[in-house]
Amino acid sequence: MSEVKFGALCWNQYTDWPSLLQAGIRADKLGYDSLWTWDHLYPIVGDPNGPNYEGWLTLAAWAARTEHVRIGLMVGANTFRNPALVTKMATTLDHISGGRAILGIGGAWFEEEHEAFGLDFGSGFPERLRWLGEALPIMRGMLDGSEPTAAGPHYASKATRNLPVPIQPHLPICIGGGGEQVTLKLVARYADMNNVGGGLETVRRKEAILLQHCETVGRDPAEIERTTGIGTVFIRDDRAEAERLFREAFERNRVTRLWEDQPVGTPEDVAERLAPFLELGYRHFIAGMPASYDEESMTRLVTEVKPLLEGR
Repeated sequence: MSEVKFGALCWNQYTDWPSLLQAGIRADKLGYDSLWTWDHLYPIVGDPNGPNYEGWLTLAAWAARTEHVRIGLMVGANTFRNPALVTKMATTLDHISGGRAILGIGGAWFEEEHEAFGLDFGSGFPERLRWLGEALPIMRGMLDGSEPTAAGPHYASKATRNLPVPIQPHLPICIGGGGEQVTLKLVARYADMNNVGGGLETVRRKEAILLQHCETVGRDPAEIERTTGIGTVFIRDDRAEAERLFREAFERNRVTRLWEDQPVGTPEDVAERLAPFLELGYRHFIAGMPASYDEESMTRLVTEVKPLLEGR
């Protein structure tokens, strides 16, 4: 069986900077495989009228203070920035981190922050996915050094140089989202990693559709690393205590309706919940970490749950 990986998605909302910085440093020291935050300008869980740190600058700070963990946005909002600029930012992050950057990208969905910041939200999700489809060849071409030229309806580039080149010979693109007609087709065509969520049955359905798209475009699906968001993790030997911590974290984020079916409980409970994903080939689990980034849960996920899964 392939190695089981864990990623820490540290929420950049309803927190303070020292805590968010230390959460990333902790994930690196604990041996997490990947470290992520959101690309949002307002909080997206709970009340949007609250504090929220910008994603790319958070990644840059983490990159300078960590040594091993791979770093990216889960995932970048394509509507926020020109794709050539994003590629330059990802390349710079790769140099800051010594070759650990991931370019995470998706179509974007949160209309309120677009309106507040004056960002073009397009006519709807189909148009934003068309924009993403235009952006990806520019990104891949620049990362690979082909100096792409594009003249699409929304994005244009002209023999765009990307110097210095990334440290990684092939800096990976991670596409987030499970849209069955367009997003997963873009994954099949351009992605080195994907991220889908929604529970086991949803992931199972998306996986089958991704395989169909890979066959259609002639892509070996083994070239795409599968990742899945598993929700917020709280681990204690006492299940009631884990549940209490989960509720307190959501209260701090001003959430009125708790998320259901979360990996909350003992290490054995969490491992049992994640084990079925292994059969689908999803072995990179992205765990949500809301402030205050519970140290015991972060630790036990990689020191206890991971060995339980690898033992299977």
